[in-house]
Amino acid sequence: MENISKLLNRNAIIAFVLGTLFGLVVLGWYVFPLQWTGGGPQDMAQAEKEFYIQAISELYSRDLDVAKVQTALGGWNSDELACQMAATTVDPAEAKRLEAVAGIINGQGCTAPTATGEQPAAETDGRSSVGQLIVIILVAFFLGGAILVVLNRRRSLTSGDSGGQTRYANVPEVAPVTADEGVMATPLARFQTTYNFGHDSFDDSFSIENINGEFMGECGVGISESIGSDLPKNVTAFEVWLFDKNDIRTVTKVVMSDHAFFDEAIKAKLAPKGEPVLGRENETIVLETASLIINAEIKAMEYGAGTLPPQSFFERMTFELSAWAKEADVPEPDIEGRVDELLNY
Repeated sequence: MENISKLLNRNAIIAFVLGTLFGLVVLGWYVFPLQWTGGGPQDMAQAEKEFYIQAISELYSRDLDVAKVQTALGGWNSDELACQMAATTVDPAEAKRLEAVAGIINGQGCTAPTATGEQPAAETDGRSSVGQLIVIILVAFFLGGAILVVLNRRRSLTSGDSGGQTRYANVPEVAPVTADEGVMATPLARFQTTYNFGHDSFDDSFSIENINGEFMGECGVGISESIGSDLPKNVTAFEVWLFDKNDIRTVTKVVMSDHAFFDEAIKAKLAPKGEPVLGRENETIVLETASLIINAEIKAMEYGAGTLPPQSFFERMTFELSAWAKEADVPEPDIEGRVDELLNY
């Protein structure tokens, strides 16, 4: 469940970032570009500003209406631009018209230096576009980071402050199968893992914690033995194991195929690894230590077919590992008595 939650959170972040970039760049800039409304002459591009000033200067040369010029060109640096145009034009009449409208705006004409004029439109627009792109990328980056922090915080609160509801929602619902009759146990967790043919590195392990989040041990399932020399491996036995921090030993049982269990050579080879168990669907393998009980149930099992002996290797195998904590106190080891015994020789 934790892996699924991480995957969903990662996919949500990726979808958000991609959606933001797609919406801003593709939809916002190309499909539905921004359209200016209510803008003035100062908002136009450089070429349009020059055409506008030239038109106003020609209109003034005809009607000599100062009020129109002030209304059309007032409030922005139209006088500087008019002086620049007058200095660069080759038409003396046009230069005089432009100087005239500049004089109406600034009251002195083009006698002042004009070197402080506007930058070329291409440069200004280019810098503006780059600046907007940088702002958009930064906003998307910070929004993605904020969402990641919120999701991690929510996952942390869910796993740590919810009273164990998420971590221990999937717990055993029945009493454990155990070698000791009448033992009292508290359900902790239930895990499921599936081997499929071709998964040669199959080796799943699970941490066992109590309701307070304290580590108690680990359990897991892995490949123990395969037969033949083919690849992928033809798995004929699995190891089911339990480690208890309150116990000095790790309990292991070897779940064998029908062929391996009744083959004395294979059985003898695997004997040092753990107690042999014949794999059967719905079979429950019991592992018990000083303070933990694991019931490993074979939920589904399927043999592979091929040139090897029948029922000799697994095509698919699903284990469900249910964990309980023994409620009885674990006795402290009699270290002192053992030392006395060892010294009394």
